[in-house]
Order: sequence, then C-alpha cells, then structure tokens
Amino acid sequence: MRPISLRALAAIANSAGMRMRRWDFVAAYLQGELERDEVVYCHAPPGYATTGADGRPRICRVKKPIYGMAQAGRRWQRLLFPWLLDFGFTQCKSDPCVFTMTKMVGKGEQRLTLGCYVDDLFTLYSHDGEGSLYNDFVQALTLR
Repeated sequence: MRPISLRALAAIANSAGMRMRRWDFVAAYLQGELERDEVVYCHAPPGYATTGADGRPRICRVKKPIYGMAQAGRRWQRLLFPWLLDFGFTQCKSDPCVFTMTKMVGKGEQRLTLGCYVDDLFTLYSHDGEGSLYNDFVQALTLR
C-alpha cells in the first residue's frame, strides 16, 4: 500500500466516524508458496556447515518463501489477495493493495475497507459486534 493511501484511509476513518485497526500476520511470508517452476537457492544458514566434504561452498534449495527473499512479499500477496476477492472485496484500481466492501445489513449499510502493507493489514470498519461485516471478516480470517 502506498503511504498516501494509508493517510487517505486514516482521513476517511476520521471524517466518516469509522474505526481503524491494524493486524499483523505472524509468519506471513512463510505461508506463501513458490511458483511451480521457480527455483531459489541460498547460502547455508548459521549453525550449518558452510562447506561440503569437497571444500566447495554449500548452498540450499529453498522450498518455501522465507523472510529476506525478494519474492517472499509477492508470494504472500498472491495467497492473500485472491482470498480477499473470493470473500467479496473489490480491489481498488488506483492502489491494488486497498480493498473495499459494502453490505446492507438490516436497514443500514456497513462498510469495510482494507489496506495491505507488507504483512500488516489496516482495517476500517463502520460497525462491529455480533452479525457485523467486520466480525464476519475477522472470523473468516482467523479460520483461514
């Protein structure tokens, strides 16, 4: 998410009387998947032998994205973004890391807006509590 988008979300939350919360995904990068034909190697981690029996440097093939990989953030987004779209969010055209959803609940309209930055998710919501759009999203996210 662009910094200007975060500032805009904060301004929208303030002017519309919405609540704002930040979520941090624990080990988010480890949940992504490498592409089927993607092959990535790295040096042996600290504590492992750095040279083989033949004296050549030892390298390891990476099977899952890890922190520090250039591809890790993108692989995480490729897992999260389709899930958000399947849940019913609409992706913003001006910033693809911002998602919105509006739903009529009873006689009122509920809004939920998300901004994704690295492994943080900023949420703006108009209602919370039992049966709210925000509560449904949080339950679905924790089950994911």
